[in-house]
Amino acid sequence: QVQLVESGGGLVQPGGSLGLSCAASGSISSIRTVAWYRQPPGKQREWVAGISSGGSMNYADSVKGRFTISRDNAKNTVSLQMNSLNPEDPAVSYCYVDLLTAGSNRRSYWGQGTQVTVSS
Repeated sequence: QVQLVESGGGLVQPGGSLGLSCAASGSISSIRTVAWYRQPPGKQREWVAGISSGGSMNYADSVKGRFTISRDNAKNTVSLQMNSLNPEDPAVSYCYVDLLTAGSNRRSYWGQGTQVTVSS
């Protein structure tokens, strides 16, 4: 089985920074694409950032220039560095990974979610 474990969520003041990590473990052959989503209270889950299978980083307009997504292939880890956080950013964040299992089966997984709170 494959598991995604998120870490790094917490409380940060407006204008501050916070880093999120998502570690994939289990029978993984290779990771194709990774992404981060967020879900503000009372709203639908929305895409924030992702890395394509070709290595291209893409961002939602609302976070472009402030957030940075990265991937460590050796450790099967995806991270999201969030800078200049504002009151529009608080949400539960989820990592998403599309991968090939050790048996070469295409699968996708969601992290358990981690809370990001922006408050003075």
